Amino acid sequence: MTPSLATSRHRLRGYLLLFAGMALVGTYVALSKPLTAALPVFLLAWLRFAIAAVAMLPWLRREPGEALLDRNLVGTLFVQSLFGNFLFSILMLSGVAMTSAAAAGVILATLPAAVALLSWAVLRERLEARTWTAVALAIGSVTVLTLARGSDSGAPQSLLGNLLVLGCVFCEAVYVILGKRLTASLSAKRISALLNLWGLALMTPFGLWQAAGFDFGAVTTGTWALLVFYALAASMFSTWLWLSGLRHVPASHSGVFTIAMPLAASVVAAVFLGETLSAGHAIAFACAATGILLIAGAGRSRPGGAARRPAGGPGRI
Repeated sequence: MTPSLATSRHRLRGYLLLFAGMALVGTYVALSKPLTAALPVFLLAWLRFAIAAVAMLPWLRREPGEALLDRNLVGTLFVQSLFGNFLFSILMLSGVAMTSAAAAGVILATLPAAVALLSWAVLRERLEARTWTAVALAIGSVTVLTLARGSDSGAPQSLLGNLLVLGCVFCEAVYVILGKRLTASLSAKRISALLNLWGLALMTPFGLWQAAGFDFGAVTTGTWALLVFYALAASMFSTWLWLSGLRHVPASHSGVFTIAMPLAASVVAAVFLGETLSAGHAIAFACAATGILLIAGAGRSRPGGAARRPAGGPGRI
């Protein structure tokens, strides 16, 4: 096998892994909707972190060459988990319960635009015209989703749900920006495990409060199985797929694969949850997809092709 053919095959494998990782994100975001109907939000998030904490115990081991956890690293981990685990989970699960799974998937696809906007506002990074266009398209996609429900009796609740999901997108964007400080000192797996532990600690008082009056006997076996899948997919599987894909693909190429997230969410919503996809969903998806392509192109044109998103990103959603 020639070196060029081997490189092409490795890159193709990387593309498939990246696509699978983001498709898994869209899948478990959509499937979290029936979970929110069976379990209160705080209890659901607490159980998710607890299940993942047990599964991720091997990831807590310090690898050779990793920095020791000092006060600055612990503080950064806490703030990241506060936004990227605690607040993100509350806003995402509450939002998904109020809006459609397909709409939630499309709104989550505005993450690259949200990261760019916060990078401009907080880090004072200069944005190209195409990136500003992507931000405008992201705003347009959320607006279209909201207007599509304008004549529906459930429109006010859907609007609130969309805004909550959009809020969780900006929480994730804060995580992404802070993640630049951690990936230079700790492995992505250890970061994910430590963040999950902080999330568990923050959510425990609220989870125990809702667990005290909850009838666990009413939860079906299928719901428990779905909860385990949600916890492991969100904290481990999607992270592994993304990290494995990045080993074979330039980081600047990875952003375009976030398009798999709304695609998967829409398919799951239509096929498994029985949601009807409207013209508004199609227009909003087109806006979000165009924005992703614009930002991915901008990433390739920057010197060095620097990636905005840290390696462990998708496992956070």
